[in-house]
Amino acid sequence: MSQGPRSGLAAVSAALLAMSRHLEVRDVLKTIVASARELLDARYAALGVPDDHGGFAQFVVDGISEEQWKAIGPLPRQHGILAAMLHQARPERLADVRKDPRFEGWPAAHPELSDFLGLPIRDGDEIIGALFLANKLHPMEGRLQGAKPDGGCGFTEEDEELLAILAQHAAIALTNARLYERSRELTIAEERSRIAHELHDAVSQKLFSLRLTAQAAATLVDRDPARAKGELQQVAALAAEATDELRAAVVELRPAALDEDGLVATLRNQAKVLDRAHHARVTFAGHGVRALPAAQEEALLRVAQEALHNALRHSGAEHVGITLDRRGGGAVLRVTDDGSGFDPRTVRRAGRHLGLVSMRDRASGVGGGLSVESAPGKGTTVEMEVPGG
Repeated sequence: MSQGPRSGLAAVSAALLAMSRHLEVRDVLKTIVASARELLDARYAALGVPDDHGGFAQFVVDGISEEQWKAIGPLPRQHGILAAMLHQARPERLADVRKDPRFEGWPAAHPELSDFLGLPIRDGDEIIGALFLANKLHPMEGRLQGAKPDGGCGFTEEDEELLAILAQHAAIALTNARLYERSRELTIAEERSRIAHELHDAVSQKLFSLRLTAQAAATLVDRDPARAKGELQQVAALAAEATDELRAAVVELRPAALDEDGLVATLRNQAKVLDRAHHARVTFAGHGVRALPAAQEEALLRVAQEALHNALRHSGAEHVGITLDRRGGGAVLRVTDDGSGFDPRTVRRAGRHLGLVSMRDRASGVGGGLSVESAPGKGTTVEMEVPGG
């Protein structure tokens, strides 16, 4: 490497350490791409994780602005040189990707690529991703792309060997992140199952007793009013016990992440999970929000979850955005989608279908307010504001 062996080794070490620090899959992917681009002096870098339908489940880029990425459009399919990385399972080093017979063009907003280095990321015999670098930068020309050595590919054999080392460690980091996320999902599922069993055992027995006692009171009203009164008092006691059991269950159902990580981190993590699980792009942005009373944070989270469910399951949206901003001593949550929307004049039917009634109840229950803006073909925005504490 041009920087010398010692500084090169330090750069590799820093890249590997950075990959090992993250547990979320998307964070790992971003770190791999950024590390590869910096380490090999490339203008552009990308990493694609294939799905089972000829496309990419995830495609992370570095060196391209958010505006450029949006202008490029949907994720690429597995075709041309991208497919070669995933199906031929060998490195590709090209002087000019545009002259390769497999080159099939790119969208108008896509940057021009020339020299190219691509490498599959393997977990044993399985290819779990492909790493791409393009447009080698040359220090002697102010780190701008210039003439390539001997008119060939700007990326060298040494670059290819270095990227192979990075890809090996990337496979380990990516596999570990996936295992962590699966373990976390299993833990959540097991906890929900445990609480469901406890809820059934505790509350259903109380409700069954309540029902029998109420029936007994009904038969005694005319024949023995005094006993009927006693049975009705027992009904009231059983109802109070059932209410206490339900309240305890609700408290336990408060997401653990909310207590451990806070509302901003919990919403950000949920956005990441949903972004991976759905076709629509799901994003989160939070600005200046301080800790809120526990009841308000939980209400905001539940409303966000309901609104996200509606947007992802019913609206056909391509993009769903979550924002949480400070407003005075409180906060305002917005969930906005670019989906099909609905006619507010049919709000009664829509409210029942989309859970708007329960969302409004949650907002008012913590002293907040909720509004919904929508129109056919214009998407939907759900906004909830809470005063803070």
